[in-house]
Amino acid sequence: MTITEVVQMQGHLIDSGMLSRALDDILGAGADYEIQNLLFGKTKNDESTARIYISHPDQTAMNDLLVRLQNHGVNPVETSDAELVPAPMDGVFPEGFHSSTNFETFVRLDGQWISVQNPEMDCGLVLRDGGVTTVPMSDVEAGEPVVIGFLGVKVVVPPPPRPASESIFEFMNSVVSSEKPQALQVRQIADQMRDCKAAGKRILWVGGPAIVHTGGSPALSALVEAGYVDVLFGGNALATHDIEANMYGTSLGIDLSKGSGVEHGHENHIRAINRVRAHGTIAAAVEAGVITGGLMHALVKADKPFVLVGSVRDDGPLPDVYADVIEGQRAMRAELKDVGFAIMVATMLHAIATGNILPASVPLVCVDINPSTVTKLADRGSAQAQGVVTDIGLFLEQLAFELVGRTS
Repeated sequence: MTITEVVQMQGHLIDSGMLSRALDDILGAGADYEIQNLLFGKTKNDESTARIYISHPDQTAMNDLLVRLQNHGVNPVETSDAELVPAPMDGVFPEGFHSSTNFETFVRLDGQWISVQNPEMDCGLVLRDGGVTTVPMSDVEAGEPVVIGFLGVKVVVPPPPRPASESIFEFMNSVVSSEKPQALQVRQIADQMRDCKAAGKRILWVGGPAIVHTGGSPALSALVEAGYVDVLFGGNALATHDIEANMYGTSLGIDLSKGSGVEHGHENHIRAINRVRAHGTIAAAVEAGVITGGLMHALVKADKPFVLVGSVRDDGPLPDVYADVIEGQRAMRAELKDVGFAIMVATMLHAIATGNILPASVPLVCVDINPSTVTKLADRGSAQAQGVVTDIGLFLEQLAFELVGRTS
């Protein structure tokens, strides 16, 4: 017996590669297809539509394929209300649960399409507080209704960003290139930040310790003071080396003013952690005058929140660092309200972690000296990520000068 299903797609199917990826998935799953109707948009802003007839000899494989195709914005033509099954226990979804994407998603209940709150990838769709929201596996509670399967779920994939130029053949036209004019990229990012603040939205920064190593901490501190940093995500290393630099003038034992090591400098970071731990929190150490400058000092003085999540290799750690990564994820999610722009600087793991919990609708810029960092971020689902390949310290100085006219 052959199982058949009719699906439809709508959007910028050709230039985004959505259609080709969907057809590759169909053939890769051992299914066959026939495009019944394909209508192209007449202008570059018009969307195209396609209706595709899919056949497969196995019902289970067909269901798995249809769920996977929704990642490309492919939805069944005929559908029904979503099926809800109670979670069997705390922290466990029912078998066959719908694994969410970070795209705009709708769930059909009682014949009405309901918008899913907080689009986030790799979560379940849970009926909670009268609506449907994404819930991480660790946070689902026993008995909560969870959407299973693909019926009654509709995913809308946003159009791809379009280059300003219409030329087909161009140099430096990749998403990630170290040869793009950096001054122009910095101005464009500054404009996005101004637009974000003008719209009443928050700017999220995600940072790694290279901010300190490259001398970028004063510039980022100036951006905090000017209101262009509303929340910061990072790890133990970023805060530790920033505080070490303030207390001892070194970062990982390297004199930041000379670029050379100092005697017993390797001890400075752990001594800095110890002094902060004696005061209980970073904020308390700032108020006690133990920390007198730097990025963490600027955040405390500006009353801006920060979430520091640790790893198995951390020294100390600082008292504000979440040692439980699940609690750290929850703290990060709690700070995403009204975020309208995200910029990730010199960190791969925290950038990917943050990208995983951000909706695809939030503009995202990733800055790193290593092009693969930006590539990996996009490959893990943050398709909206734009990349800047450059030295972190120089980038932050240019951005601070563009936005506030100073770097410290």
